[in-house]
Amino acid sequence: MLRKLDKIKVEDVMTKDPITVKPSEDVVFAFEKLMKHKISALPVEEDGKLRGIVTATDLGHNLILDNYMLGTTVGEVMVEDVATIKPGETLKDAIERMYQYGQDEGIINQLVVVEDDEIVGIISDGDIIKVLKEL
Repeated sequence: MLRKLDKIKVEDVMTKDPITVKPSEDVVFAFEKLMKHKISALPVEEDGKLRGIVTATDLGHNLILDNYMLGTTVGEVMVEDVATIKPGETLKDAIERMYQYGQDEGIINQLVVVEDDEIVGIISDGDIIKVLKEL
């Protein structure tokens, strides 16, 4: 099965032109955007360049615990070390990268797809699972 994943390109599976958020966006509005679109993460972009990422889990958890002060922006809480992948890499590469960036034997759930330092897509573990189901 891994040999088949080595032939499928990220660009064939990724969500193109993902929904993004600016660093200046309020965390409450960013969380609302995540919920409205039923997505798990928002790449943070400024001037077309990737600056970070925020996830529904992180924002939701901290909002519930009231850890943010009124007016907290995405730029203040985003993760800057974003796991990325290029569109021409394979699903095998994506799985390895998700594992590489995971903590405590876990994986991360998404990779931002970048080309020439610009966001061109996003690929999630769910996208990969859909492909596995079809193999």
